[in-house]
Amino acid sequence: MTREKDHRDSFRPAQGEIPTSPGVYRFSDRHGRVLYIGKAKNLRARLANYFQPLRSIQPRTQRMLALAARVDWTVVATDTESLVLEHTWITEFQPPFNVQFKDDKTYPYLAVTLREDAPRLLITRNEKIRGARYFGPYPKVWLVREMTTLLQQAFPIRTCNDADYRRAMQTGRPCLAGQIGRCHGPCSGLISLEAHRERVGELVAFLAGGDDRALKQLQRAMRDAAAEQRYEDAGRLRDQVAAVQHVMERNSVALGLDVDADVFGLKHDELSAAAHQFIIRGGRIRGERSWLVDVELDDSPGALLEQVIQSAYEGEREPPPQILVPMLPDNAEALEQALRARRPRGGRVRVQIPERGDKAGLMDRAVLNAGEHLLRYKLKRAADISARTDALGELQQALDMAEPPLRIECIDVSHLQGTGVVASLVVFEDALPAKGAYRKYRIEQTTDDTDSIYQVVSRRAAQLNQLAQSGELPDGRYRDRPQLLIVDGGAPQVAAAKRALDEAGIDDVALAGVAKRLEELWLPDDPFPVVLPRASEALFLVQRARDEAHRFAITFQRQRRSTAIASQLSEIPGLGPKRVQALLKHFGSVTRLREASLSEVSSAPGVGPALAAQIHARLTESGASAKLDEEN
Repeated sequence: MTREKDHRDSFRPAQGEIPTSPGVYRFSDRHGRVLYIGKAKNLRARLANYFQPLRSIQPRTQRMLALAARVDWTVVATDTESLVLEHTWITEFQPPFNVQFKDDKTYPYLAVTLREDAPRLLITRNEKIRGARYFGPYPKVWLVREMTTLLQQAFPIRTCNDADYRRAMQTGRPCLAGQIGRCHGPCSGLISLEAHRERVGELVAFLAGGDDRALKQLQRAMRDAAAEQRYEDAGRLRDQVAAVQHVMERNSVALGLDVDADVFGLKHDELSAAAHQFIIRGGRIRGERSWLVDVELDDSPGALLEQVIQSAYEGEREPPPQILVPMLPDNAEALEQALRARRPRGGRVRVQIPERGDKAGLMDRAVLNAGEHLLRYKLKRAADISARTDALGELQQALDMAEPPLRIECIDVSHLQGTGVVASLVVFEDALPAKGAYRKYRIEQTTDDTDSIYQVVSRRAAQLNQLAQSGELPDGRYRDRPQLLIVDGGAPQVAAAKRALDEAGIDDVALAGVAKRLEELWLPDDPFPVVLPRASEALFLVQRARDEAHRFAITFQRQRRSTAIASQLSEIPGLGPKRVQALLKHFGSVTRLREASLSEVSSAPGVGPALAAQIHARLTESGASAKLDEEN
């Protein structure tokens, strides 16, 4: 029996040809375009994974290999070198199957041009001004402008552009800012170049973290001027003190005044991720920035975070001594060594997870901001009418449908460790949620998830047949007929749904199942899944429908649990409906009540030790302390 020819044979290297050293490898297509870049501690062992039988390789990797025509590698001496080289090549070649930082906006910075004879303060998005000292980035340009105005009052240094400055120096007439007293630069004739540079040094020290010293110096000078009856100077210094205090209030203290750190938060799903960075200098939040990341292949959160951190220090950006993360990135030690090389004189860099205190609280805020950024991106993408049109067209083509699926219904099943089984049906019309058409199902008896799917699809099919037989016009959005039915699951769940549709005689509704994690679509009677492009609008729409069905099912499950526990507690003598509701309100959720200890229950308002013992015993006996399996 001859082996079927494999496309990979054309570029498969001989086993002994690949070294066992650490290094970086790259796959290219027949046109020479780099498709994917990766690193390995052992090149031979890593590359062997790409030449296993195709059925054991993830679908997204299969897509990359189907386009590949060449594989090359470069041997390096250490893991740190492979880390740096991999990131350099990814930045240079932008391979389509690597993580793509799609939404890395250009944020405004405050910059001080220290290389010039008369340094100036400016707002810029250009991060490559030679010799400039940068502060930020800041998320809002209006915030930077307001801060610049305050800083000009506190440290009146030059802000005019080079042309205006040269003209003023040649003519001896100050620029407009100098004429109105907004700038005390050298062109004003009020200050020398040396004194101006000294004032610039004070501003840089203030922005870099010397807040207290700058403020105390100004306050001392103000008091001295007042004592010497130089009231005009004292008034000017008073305004500078107020400006410094205002800037200090804007940059709220986050950590100790001697702490320089960067805090990275990460939030991700199967298709996209968002990262958020807080920049802490002198214990204060000096800036922040966010990324949106398009996730390709099977990058772990640790690998994703590793690349986020590397991208944060591209160019001349210098990492601080502390980098706080929600999880340790892959190759953390090698990453620390690579970042250490970016610090002057090789200063120490430590990547760590904060466990308690202010640092942990700041980490929670960074993760929260990352989640909000990801949510805003998804909402913006969902509202794009052209993207929705593309999604429906792509789905029609991928599933070989006669028409675009203008109405999509998606079904998900949820249960509490096999009990209290419920299901949800959500509807998307024109690629947008039609919440008025959502429905909930109770499933009284079932053997497993496939049987539950079969029951729900059978009930929905019966409703569609009843409508078709009556010949009546639909009286509600739930009565409309879908073009596509999606079930949460793989081949077994799709087979169960197909059996229900066949028994009902329905053959004009397309059917697909979406499997978790790999986000692949399973069709009836097809042994291989349909793998949509990771960046496609169609896959984004399918994921939204699946996630919405899961959310709706979980919400229904929790409502039933809340009702059930209220019914159980109301049977306890002395605990009526009002006291049950007060008890649930005190703990905030059913889950917290079930997890509460006897002492915590007895501390609730209106609950004594004897009643608390009865409540705790009832919950324990009923097994109500079990947690909801969120994956169902």
